[in-house]
Amino acid sequence: MQNSATPTHCPYCALQCGMNLTPAPDGTVEVSERADFPVNRGALCSKGRTAPAVLSSRVRLTSPLVRSGGTLVPAGWDEALDRIAEGLSRTRAEHGPDACGVFGGGGLTNEKAYTLGKFARVVLGTSQIDYNGRFCMSSAAAGGIKAFGLDRGLPFPLEDIPKSGCVILVGSNLAETMPPALRFFTELKENGGTLIVIDPRRTRTADQADLHLMPRPGTDLALALGLLHLVVADGLVDEEYVRERTAGWEDARAAAMAHWPEYVERITGVPVPQLRETVRMFCEPESAMVLTARGPEQQSKGTDTVGAWINLCLATGRAGRPYSGYGCLTGQGNGQGGREHGQKADQLPGYRKLDDPAARAHVADVWGVDPDSLPGPGRSAYELLDALGTDIRSLLLMGSNPVVSAPRAAHIEERIKSLDFLAVCDVVLSETAALADVVLPVTQWAEETGTTTNLEGRVLLRRQAITPPDGIRSDLEVMHELADRLGVEKGFPTDPEEVFEELRRASAGGPADYSGITYRRLAEENGVFWPCPTPEKDAPAGDEDVHPGTPRLFLDRFAHPDGRARFVPVSHRAIAEEPDEEYPVLLTTGRVVAQYQSGAQTRRVDELNAAAPGPFVELHPRLAERLGAAEGDPVAVVSRRGRAVAPARITLGIRPDTVFMPFHWYGEGRANTLTNPALDPTSRMPEFKACAVRVEAVER
Repeated sequence: MQNSATPTHCPYCALQCGMNLTPAPDGTVEVSERADFPVNRGALCSKGRTAPAVLSSRVRLTSPLVRSGGTLVPAGWDEALDRIAEGLSRTRAEHGPDACGVFGGGGLTNEKAYTLGKFARVVLGTSQIDYNGRFCMSSAAAGGIKAFGLDRGLPFPLEDIPKSGCVILVGSNLAETMPPALRFFTELKENGGTLIVIDPRRTRTADQADLHLMPRPGTDLALALGLLHLVVADGLVDEEYVRERTAGWEDARAAAMAHWPEYVERITGVPVPQLRETVRMFCEPESAMVLTARGPEQQSKGTDTVGAWINLCLATGRAGRPYSGYGCLTGQGNGQGGREHGQKADQLPGYRKLDDPAARAHVADVWGVDPDSLPGPGRSAYELLDALGTDIRSLLLMGSNPVVSAPRAAHIEERIKSLDFLAVCDVVLSETAALADVVLPVTQWAEETGTTTNLEGRVLLRRQAITPPDGIRSDLEVMHELADRLGVEKGFPTDPEEVFEELRRASAGGPADYSGITYRRLAEENGVFWPCPTPEKDAPAGDEDVHPGTPRLFLDRFAHPDGRARFVPVSHRAIAEEPDEEYPVLLTTGRVVAQYQSGAQTRRVDELNAAAPGPFVELHPRLAERLGAAEGDPVAVVSRRGRAVAPARITLGIRPDTVFMPFHWYGEGRANTLTNPALDPTSRMPEFKACAVRVEAVER
């Protein structure tokens, strides 16, 4: 174990806040401020401060587990690995390679995500791989690629936000989901800029806003189109910018003009005067931004919704200019890098498309395989999970807990139980791991070195601060051992820097080009923004020729071949499941400050449980009165897919036609039992953010 402080990064959200870790004499690990990292400047939320608690053997897995007589019991590593190899081999032999599924996580480092994608395609030969980042920002990614030719969560650093004149924040409660980021919005207002928050709830973030719009859940698309209509009607289009830097304006303009303000008010519930005030605040300053999060993205029309907000930025000349643009607030710690390097069903390392012959040839050459041996694109995350036990008979799962986090979660739990074989690699015995045939305990963030890519596109180096306990191995070691047992003896190194060097070569020339990034640079420069290509081969040697990275995208040109951004014409359409007489209320879901994602780790931290001990149902006093429910009374929320029960939290800060539930808990308060798996046709994002429910009082 090391004795001095190690500079590293938080294991949780996509801010990837900097922190120092120091082993204490009593065997614990102390967290201290790391003020040199520009994203958080030393500030940490409660999750970051308590992150070392999950390193304790009291809460973590310490031995492989295998199922014996219906019960998981401790086993040796060789036995556990042999059983996984046998299970996967048997499935391939009996049903073919695509009967083996692989499901990853947005918390895996770039090295692990890269290796997992390679393992699926080279060792198993399966196309059936995806990851829980599909549930995070896939709609924003699809919208960004359509409009700009490239997707990177934020095309500018967070430090640009306070320098903007106005920010529209759509569907994000970052005061709870990533609290250290709130300071950038506080500084925005201190500098004279304005903040507009769009959310059906009066959140801690909305409390900071100069203007808060409360649309009906699932109507963000109509709202954005209504704002664009007003921009056109009031003569606020930047005609020169549109002419010189974009394409497709006329069709997008025609689509927006069908969404006049009074029509949009009827759809969204946002009064016309607020629509007009939003346009005024957004268009008056020289610079402005639109930032979206899961609210508008986790919809069955999420890609179109993102496209509508991008159209607003393009029409007003607010993209590819200083302190302006569209950006997405990525959620998971490595949600950005996780999909760039091969976990996603349709992508290869470097953000290359799996069905592109040139991309297949490049990556196959790095991997030393025939391009024709690589499988094609597979199912998206929900579709993969839904196929478990039928088309997919065995599953290798790393760093995800779909029994809690997937939509229609009770159904997905049944699909997982129907598998012939399930193997899980995790640091804790999550609800999903508890169903496995084999569970492998793996190293955590503080016990290993690796890279992540934060919401800005800044590639970071997480450093190992402590030695893992005896009996714990890394995911890279697991994949090396399994590959060897499955007949692939080379190509799966266990050293993360060696893996990253291969990742650099595989990403070279791709949209997410990491080839100019090294561990040394990451340590010395506090991270490097991609794309960061290697200098031309004939360029003279020397540090002055090293590519500096790209903190700000699109200032000169967009990533389409002609350098122009694309307007995408979109029109409002209803959510997949509108309220009716039987299910008259809308449910929306989200997070709370003290818990993270499925809660598999944070629910094991006493301090966080004390701050957020369990699920709740947030509802308006008028709805509570109709139910006869008082504060704290149990209420049932029922959808076409299931029923969840939790205490009532009565507040004026939510629309009367809407209820809210956080999704961190299992058991009778499992919110994702209710949510709708209706998928966006482009991104395949499920509609977590809006579904029809009824609310019932529960007898005490």
